[in-house]
Amino acid sequence: MSAADESAAAVGRLDELTRRLRAECPWDREQDERSIVPHTVEEAYELADAANRGDDAKLLDELGDVLFQVHFLSLLMEERGAGDLAAVAEHCRQKLIRRHPHVYGDPKGRPDASQPSPDVGPDAPRGTPHTAGQVLQNWDEIKKAEPGREQGIFGEVPENLPGPLYARKVIRRAGSAGIEAPEADLHALVDAADDFDSVGELLFACVALARRLKVDPELALRAAADTFRRAHE
Repeated sequence: MSAADESAAAVGRLDELTRRLRAECPWDREQDERSIVPHTVEEAYELADAANRGDDAKLLDELGDVLFQVHFLSLLMEERGAGDLAAVAEHCRQKLIRRHPHVYGDPKGRPDASQPSPDVGPDAPRGTPHTAGQVLQNWDEIKKAEPGREQGIFGEVPENLPGPLYARKVIRRAGSAGIEAPEADLHALVDAADDFDSVGELLFACVALARRLKVDPELALRAAADTFRRAHE
């Protein structure tokens, strides 16, 4: 059996388990999207922690938890006729094809190449290679042009993201539109940080610096807090 066949079989078994729990477990029967999503968010943070620690055993465990969340939420959609796991997977596949025209078609994202047939294969024409930064900018431009998307540079930036991640996403969206976060003198900001607004400016500048250094500000802050915690336990 190929690796792809093994993966498909394992996912099928997980799907069967998810359906049985939904039918036979009193707790699972009571759940809906609103009650499940807090668990989804918690599992995502635990996954991020495992990845940040480089703990492969923990990563394997947490990936499974997140995968179960995807299955369960997809099943809830299926129950009300809004979609199912297959629809979720196919929608994701088509979106990734559309947002990777430099792999599947025209790097400029023209409609005739940026939305190829689902049967696009490895021999499909490929565009000019991009840098990672150009790929990201292209991704944002394609995303903005998709039907049903909230308009504006900051359209669909979730306001309930944790502060550092929210700031990073705002800065990234601005950068894709050619608006760079202003360079800040961190030492001067530290010296001047004596009220709510100045502390906010200092934190925003730190997030901008983290982005330039390709560091996740949320994970970096958590790691520093963990270091402090361990040192004083």
